[in-house]
Amino acid sequence: MGETTVTTLDGRPGPAASPDGEKPRATRGVRGFVRRLRVPRRPRLWFEILLIAVSYWTYSLIRNAVPEQRTKALRNADWIWSLEQHLGIAVEQSVNHAVNAVTWLIIGMNYYYATLHFVITLGVLVWLFRRHPGRYAATRMVLFATTAVALVGYYFFPLAPPRLMTGGHFVDTVAVHRTWGSMASGNLKNMSNQYAAMPSMHIGWSLWCGLTIFALASAPWARILGLLYPAATLTVIVATANHFWLDAVGGMACLAFGFLVARVWYGALPYALPRRVAVRRPGLPIKA
Repeated sequence: MGETTVTTLDGRPGPAASPDGEKPRATRGVRGFVRRLRVPRRPRLWFEILLIAVSYWTYSLIRNAVPEQRTKALRNADWIWSLEQHLGIAVEQSVNHAVNAVTWLIIGMNYYYATLHFVITLGVLVWLFRRHPGRYAATRMVLFATTAVALVGYYFFPLAPPRLMTGGHFVDTVAVHRTWGSMASGNLKNMSNQYAAMPSMHIGWSLWCGLTIFALASAPWARILGLLYPAATLTVIVATANHFWLDAVGGMACLAFGFLVARVWYGALPYALPRRVAVRRPGLPIKA
């Protein structure tokens, strides 16, 4: 008796199905389960809301559970500052003081730091969910893997932000201007680990947003804004003395790891996957 060849979504021949409709053995068991997980599928709204909420709660819990090693964090900050001076890139203090002199600008940056980090990231996730469902899961995996590996940095390399350095002469712009601008300043500082500055997830997340918008948006103005967003975020984290330049480099490295994880899992970069998810209906051919 003959066998039927099944074609997968990417056009490659899959395992043969027996005439009686029984699934081939290769698709059963653990390997079959993993293979099904790697196939992009249409995201479900309730599951995504629950997943994002639980994931961020877990991330915050672990981040804040890392021991606040103040002495080590300050020592690491002094080392980072000395390294940047050796490299000739230690201009954070000058930027911090220059922007702090323009009240309306620094207040705006304080609110930028506190809000857009979450608003833009969630907005990009919603946009992906609605307009690029086939790429949503893979792109979300990049974000999750980026955030997960950042926790390793927080644990093994506690780092005080410039504004908390002893003798660093940096201005804590939130404290000075009394704005609601950071979970690590003011009345909210006890709710967040203040010594988790390396890597910067403000950069990791904003660069994820910028690259996603640049790669997938059709409007040229949107693509330009996508590239400007992480650049503006870099200026803000330095001007508000929440991060060093090298914290941003750490955030970029974490994002590179996130893309690597998604590339290995899906076999392609998220942006190269089909925009729509192919749907198989009983008795009908696959439709995109």
